[in-house]
Amino acid sequence: MKLEIVTPEAKIYSEDVDMVTLPGVEGEMGIYPMHIPLMTQIAHGEIIARKGGVDHYLATGEGFVQITGDRVAILTDMAIKADDIDEAKAEEARKKAEARLAEKLTDEETATVQAALLHSLTQLNVKRRTRR
Repeated sequence: MKLEIVTPEAKIYSEDVDMVTLPGVEGEMGIYPMHIPLMTQIAHGEIIARKGGVDHYLATGEGFVQITGDRVAILTDMAIKADDIDEAKAEEARKKAEARLAEKLTDEETATVQAALLHSLTQLNVKRRTRR
């Protein structure tokens, strides 16, 4: 089945895969070819694309997924392949976001900083998991 992952900036991934594991808002979902049609939300977390017995990992933000029998299309605010994650930059972004949360912020600023913190934590989790 075809897996396509798109962010507002670019198409991040577009390949035929054997299986996809997604971070659904109500838990992890495993998608195989011929899955029933489904459209749902995804949460921050890890996408695992299995191709030829090899797992490929991506960090993802919030978004939506549309599943048909032969296609999984994901639209998300962030998607980064594990190999492309710069751990030092993600760690720096985490520290900045945590420091910023300690300041007096408006509700809108707090939401923006919390989203940035989630993005950096997700990247760090995926990068550190794939390093083992």
